[in-house]
Amino acid sequence: MEIIGTGIDIVEVKRLKQSIKKWGDLFLNRVFTDKEIAYAKSKRFVYEHLAGRFAAKEAVIKAAGGGKFAFKDIEVANNQTGKPLISLAKNNKKYKISVSISHIKDYAVASAIITKKG
Repeated sequence: MEIIGTGIDIVEVKRLKQSIKKWGDLFLNRVFTDKEIAYAKSKRFVYEHLAGRFAAKEAVIKAAGGGKFAFKDIEVANNQTGKPLISLAKNNKKYKISVSISHIKDYAVASAIITKKG
């Protein structure tokens, strides 16, 4: 398994919340997919979940070397057990992306590893 890149990001929940309060749907729709927004809104701690997804997207962008993906090119979902999964808008036949997300009241953190498939 050849590692292409790794990335990590930490988000202060308060700052993300302030951005959403200031810019509203303009910010949300620029950064998150409809599914990501719906997922976060279904949770008790909406901003913590959005911050976790934001951190995951940033971690993927960093792992890819920056400039290859926009926020909306990356969708963070969860499997049946809650494990976060990354889907890319662009065709992704060459690489596997693994991501881990954690959040508490004030911070969310995510790490990503991109490896070659096969």
